[in-house]
Amino acid sequence: MGVDRPRLRRFGAVVTSLCAIATTVVAVPARAAGPGGPCALPRSQAHHSEGLDSWNPAYPRPAGRLDAVMIFLSFPDARPRVEPEQLAADHFPGTTRFFERASYGRFALHAHPQKHWVRMPRPATSYRIQRDWDSEQRSRYLQDAITAADPEVDFSRYDLVYLVADPDAPGVDSDATKVVNLDRPLVADNTALRRVVTVFERHPPDRNVLAHETGHVMDLPDLYHRPTDGKGDWDTHVGDWDLMGSQFGLASDPFGWHKWKLGWLSSAQVACVRGPGSSLHTLQPLETPMLPGGDARTRMIVVRTGPETAVAIEARAAYGNDTATCTEGVLVYRVLSDTPSGGGPVQVLDGHPGHQACWGESVYPALADAPLGVGESLTSEEDKVRVTVRGRTAGGSWTVGVTRRR
Repeated sequence: MGVDRPRLRRFGAVVTSLCAIATTVVAVPARAAGPGGPCALPRSQAHHSEGLDSWNPAYPRPAGRLDAVMIFLSFPDARPRVEPEQLAADHFPGTTRFFERASYGRFALHAHPQKHWVRMPRPATSYRIQRDWDSEQRSRYLQDAITAADPEVDFSRYDLVYLVADPDAPGVDSDATKVVNLDRPLVADNTALRRVVTVFERHPPDRNVLAHETGHVMDLPDLYHRPTDGKGDWDTHVGDWDLMGSQFGLASDPFGWHKWKLGWLSSAQVACVRGPGSSLHTLQPLETPMLPGGDARTRMIVVRTGPETAVAIEARAAYGNDTATCTEGVLVYRVLSDTPSGGGPVQVLDGHPGHQACWGESVYPALADAPLGVGESLTSEEDKVRVTVRGRTAGGSWTVGVTRRR
């Protein structure tokens, strides 16, 4: 990823201070509200659009149970050094537990690892595996893998498919792990396979890598920035926040926006700010479990700022998937529903511009201390939104003031 850390370009002037300023605001033009309410941005044609007023039926929705098959592929030019059960243990039950915590128990990912290697018909080197894979070679790899596995695997039983390559085979490139979306699905056991996760990880693998790729299967975008010259920082958009930015992030729990999109947060748990003026909210930390019997406590504040834009506000704590976070507080970020995956559809706004934190741990120290603490404010001139943290209760909830102005 390179070692240079260019200064994050600010999307509007973001200013921190220790006092609240009363402002006058005006409403945005009226729009018809979708099923998620007036602050739910519309789903656009952008790849993995952050719009959540409707669900894209081409993707499996992570509600209840989904079953995933793990198929382990060996090659004639290499003898595997590890057993399939060892590779399965690299990812499960860890990935299942990640989603169980992230979804508040509303999504159960059940893995079904095959017990034996499936022999590919061609040497690993013949597929020329790499990150930006030649489409013809990639298609041949997928077709060979599905054909070889079909006698042993009933694909009609599964919602997700993980193809796990022998990590020690020559030419297997760990940087090539990704979800492949197929315009023309492969068919096996009368089942159309529209997307497949190709896993080329080392043993042991990168942390949270399968959770990240599974996020794509559920229509979540890449949130990192990919430098055009291959050098520089990849994490300038969201830093450690949300594993769709970096699977190595200290605070890998999905953004509240993503939890809302996936159905893990309800509209009753999202405070929608549309019109002019100021409002006060009590914000429950995003990571804490739901109360039994129903929980209507606010977990995210959304300020609708335009037809395809919004500002989201949530509290992050060192709990659950975010146990390793180096800072706690109120995180503010911009969402753009018409921006595609990899183009910056989410932008974290820095509550402490010019400061850095957690060197040696954070993937991007400039945003490691982005959350606001008690008494701190953030103003985004571009969005005409001001956020002020007024207090924190003994139970861990945050009191947050939001003002929208012209």
